[in-house]
Amino acid sequence: MSIEIPKTQKGCIFYENHGEIFYKDIPVPKPKANEILINVKYSGVCHTDLHAWHGDWPLDVKLPLVGGHEGAGVVVAKGENVTNFEIGDYAGIKWLNGSCMGCEFCQQGAEPNCPDADLSGYTHDGSFQQYATADAVQAAKIPKDADLAAIAPILCAGVTVYKALKTADLRPGQWVAVSGAGGGLGSLAVQYATAMGLRVLGIDGGEDKGKLVKTLGAEVFVDFTKEKDIVKAVQKATNGGPHGVINVSVSEAAISQSCDYVRALGKVVLVGLPAGAVCKSPVFQQVVKSVEIKGSYVGNRQDTAEAVDFFVRGKVHCPFKVVGLSELPRVFKLMSEGKILGRYVLDTSK
Repeated sequence: MSIEIPKTQKGCIFYENHGEIFYKDIPVPKPKANEILINVKYSGVCHTDLHAWHGDWPLDVKLPLVGGHEGAGVVVAKGENVTNFEIGDYAGIKWLNGSCMGCEFCQQGAEPNCPDADLSGYTHDGSFQQYATADAVQAAKIPKDADLAAIAPILCAGVTVYKALKTADLRPGQWVAVSGAGGGLGSLAVQYATAMGLRVLGIDGGEDKGKLVKTLGAEVFVDFTKEKDIVKAVQKATNGGPHGVINVSVSEAAISQSCDYVRALGKVVLVGLPAGAVCKSPVFQQVVKSVEIKGSYVGNRQDTAEAVDFFVRGKVHCPFKVVGLSELPRVFKLMSEGKILGRYVLDTSK
């Protein structure tokens, strides 16, 4: 089976951090021996994409760069060494595009921590284009009957929060607080937590986000724009504090605050990456409460398969709005202003 592949395509590309984002014709990449070429139909827009454009992190981005790492589409070509995908299969582009598979981290299933990891939309041109390459080992397998627009955000946002909840290591019936519950990551974290049998308290700002979070399964919503004492409110609602906290907020203050309201023996999981942020926890409190502060990066291949399975079984869905690929700059502006409910998904045909 062969599919005709054009030599050029539409994509969004920038040449310098904070520089203009150009929607233009760019070459279609050719897959290496270990890669597949995916005709990207839809791509979610993640806060990490905004950080990559801004150059916020102490890791140099590839320039020029086509961003994006939540791409869902169809395999149209593959390298000679690829055996796990066939032409016509549905496949997903994740943040982790490829890893060495031979280091101590890869060997224990921690491929995202590989020192030679290749990152979609950061060190490897990503999914804000109509055709993109991915290492066949790390590319996500998507069921043929899946809604590609709906599943796109699962490939990063879904996998990331699912891995964070596994990192929190909580038992069904325990409380988990999701800080930043109304955003793309948070709205999925609420659903995964509920599906895993946890009791959920969501924290965010605004009535619209409160309604969304409650609709998705949270028992309690704390509005930081109205609540004068967040710590007291969270601890009261959870009878002593949540057993775990998933920090997907990009507020440094909110991250540090989670160390105050978490229950003794609780776990504070750091996920969101605000530029230059520091998590502050008084040593006395840290020791006496015996709180664990844990970092959680993106998931591995097994985490991805499990997160996708929750989606396929209808346990989670990401509230999303589809707009054209050419509207990426506007989406970034809304994201910067904190005006996005759920997720924006880009249709690469527009």
